[in-house]
Amino acid sequence: MKVELFDYDLPEELIAKYPVIPRHDARLMVLERASGKIIHDTFWNIDKYLQRGDLLVFNDTRVLPARLIGRKPTGGKVEVLLTDYEREDTWRALIGGKKIKEGTEIRIADDFSIKVIAHVKESLFTVKLMGREPLALLDKYGRIPIPPYLKREEEEIDRKYYQTVFAREGGAVAAPTASLHFSEELLEKLRSKGIGIGFITLHVSYGTFKPMTCEDVEDHRVDPEYVRVPREVFRKIHEVKRRGRKAVAVGTTVVRALESRPFEAYEGWTDLYIYPGFNFKVVDAMVTNFHLPRSSLLVMVSAFAGREFILKAYREAVRKKYRFYSYGDGMLIL
Repeated sequence: MKVELFDYDLPEELIAKYPVIPRHDARLMVLERASGKIIHDTFWNIDKYLQRGDLLVFNDTRVLPARLIGRKPTGGKVEVLLTDYEREDTWRALIGGKKIKEGTEIRIADDFSIKVIAHVKESLFTVKLMGREPLALLDKYGRIPIPPYLKREEEEIDRKYYQTVFAREGGAVAAPTASLHFSEELLEKLRSKGIGIGFITLHVSYGTFKPMTCEDVEDHRVDPEYVRVPREVFRKIHEVKRRGRKAVAVGTTVVRALESRPFEAYEGWTDLYIYPGFNFKVVDAMVTNFHLPRSSLLVMVSAFAGREFILKAYREAVRKKYRFYSYGDGMLIL
């Protein structure tokens, strides 16, 4: 299957540059796979399309301020972008500038530096965060790595809104954006309707923005990402399915986490790449944002709902001027 089959036209003015406030006022497109019906609503009303006993599974990763400005031993200014979590103090990182090599130490502040451990390829390195409580130091000195297609610098609003309300496990450099629409008020509303909530952790890497440069969908590969799926989540999912209710993955990261090792609690890494023909074993429904053309995320949702149906929905979203990408509107696929 050719990558070009997953292309669509998007006017640039529909790319959302800032979040909707409050979060739950974002628009919601509901896709019914069985009937082919498309419904237009808002996230505040998502409970209308769910049943008592359904389970929403979220990703509780926390976006770290992973953009850092420092100085090389020569005094030259350099930018470091952490891209992939390995451990709290060990990451892969893109580093600008010349003469970066193993052993180079980049000083961020008097109490914080980045040491280059190994050269991976081109401007990508393995680095160690040097200082006490490295994640706290990132919070203190780093900048939020907002998506490159926003074409602007980080602003104060991003510290709050490019983060889910339940973010707690530090390690992501991009947000699980389908969850950004869920406010505390909406979560409480869902709980009061008897809709269950569970959490996995998948630390979203910079690879989420990786373009598909091959011609054939099958030849693409996704970057490995750290994931933890607790036993409690699959206990809840088993119970939901026993009662004939739905396991609803909120975001493509949750889909990958649950489908990597179906019905198995685990901690490790996943490079699961989902494309048409994939057999979904766990996920019954999905909440997701509108994704980039020719992206692995668009390919994934097409595997779940059918390419033609998804592209029809995207064309309708363009006509009705939905907001696209990370800060944009989203859809519920039933």
